[in-house]
Amino acid sequence: MDHLPIFLDVKSKSVAVIGGGVAAARRAETLLKAGARVTVFAASPSAEFAALSRDSLLLAGRDPVPADLPGCALCIVATDDEAADIAAHALAKEAGVLVNVAARPELCDFTLPAILDRDPVLIAISTGGASPILARKLRARLETLIPSGFGRLAEFVRASRPRVAEKLPDPTSRRRFWERLLDGPVAEAALTGNARAAEAGLADELSRGEAAHEGEVYLVGAGPGDPDLLTFRALRLMQQADVVLYDRLVEPAILDLVRREAERVYVGKRPQNHAAPQEEISRMLVDFAKRGRRVLRLKGGDPFVFGRGGEEIELLAEHGVAFQVCPGVTAAIGCSAYSGIPLTHRDHAQACIFVTAHGKEGPIARDWNALIRPGQTVAIYMGLGHIEEMMTTFVAQGVDPETPAAIIDNGARPNQRVVVAEVATLASAAREAALRGPTIIIVGSVVTLREKLNWNRMDGAGIHSPLLGEG
Repeated sequence: MDHLPIFLDVKSKSVAVIGGGVAAARRAETLLKAGARVTVFAASPSAEFAALSRDSLLLAGRDPVPADLPGCALCIVATDDEAADIAAHALAKEAGVLVNVAARPELCDFTLPAILDRDPVLIAISTGGASPILARKLRARLETLIPSGFGRLAEFVRASRPRVAEKLPDPTSRRRFWERLLDGPVAEAALTGNARAAEAGLADELSRGEAAHEGEVYLVGAGPGDPDLLTFRALRLMQQADVVLYDRLVEPAILDLVRREAERVYVGKRPQNHAAPQEEISRMLVDFAKRGRRVLRLKGGDPFVFGRGGEEIELLAEHGVAFQVCPGVTAAIGCSAYSGIPLTHRDHAQACIFVTAHGKEGPIARDWNALIRPGQTVAIYMGLGHIEEMMTTFVAQGVDPETPAAIIDNGARPNQRVVVAEVATLASAAREAALRGPTIIIVGSVVTLREKLNWNRMDGAGIHSPLLGEG
């Protein structure tokens, strides 16, 4: 994050605008809407300034001098002349004033975002000066998604907060009350401007009070790594949680989407190095829920595909704890897609089997007759630590040593790497590449399609490397 996003109160504060063209006028207009007292320094202000309210606007009719800027909250420079911009910037810095120079991010202490105004709701969109046009395009998209009535809803909530706080002094109960209210007919009435219905609905909700809440557990699949693969439901549950238990497979960018005030508990597990044993994690879910907390168990991939979600909800059910399960994109599907390797293909594989290389008690025995079949892809979870043993056993069980295979490291993440080899050489290739995991191993002729189908998410162009590739 290159900039700290803040909303600055400039009501009744002095702000200097240096420049007399259209760009300067537009910035002066925004400042006036925010309640600032604006002084425009320009020898010949354009006609654009004539349409602005003069209540808090002063047109100096000259260029600034050093004595003009001390005491100003901000200085905006938009002269449309490089030399004049640089000189005005120097003047502001000498006065110790925060300065923004239009279209010159290298001279800016702060940026002016594109603004979506639903007063008192404001949404500011910034690219840090990289592309103001892109910020405006994003604002245009949001304009179609956020109703103009959001301002009315925000005013209704602001006016109602004292009554709700008096009725519900407990902060947690109050937050849950508002979450329920804002998803229901009362909020809809406020949005549409039906003040009478909104007031009646609020009074009815307050008369019911807020009974003691039972806790609940959300088992949410976070997918293999890319936040774009989260479901809408996952995002909603992540925003409702009071506490989140997460592991090492959850990307920081995904964790950032959890409600900011939620307590975070790391229960990450590495092979032979568990931050919390599975039994303790399951017990924590029960204990938090019994204390009335809404508990988010955030898991990489899908909770029910080698995610131990079944073990966790067994204990929840035994203790009568309510729970929801929100599926996620499991690692084999997400990583294979981001690597250009389809798990099935009419010409290569008509079936796919998911297996894990590591069970509750360590490496597991498996039915090799079911595993090794013609026209079947094998996707192996948690196999990096046992890759030599597994590939050797594949060959010993009759698999052609030249069968294509791949191992995907940190799939669907910015640091994804893909090693492509044959079953007989995959282990040595993976060790040579110094992969650290998490990984998915794919065995089958579908791997040969990677060279043709691999795609680069930045530009859509096919990219392939015989050893390492970015999916």
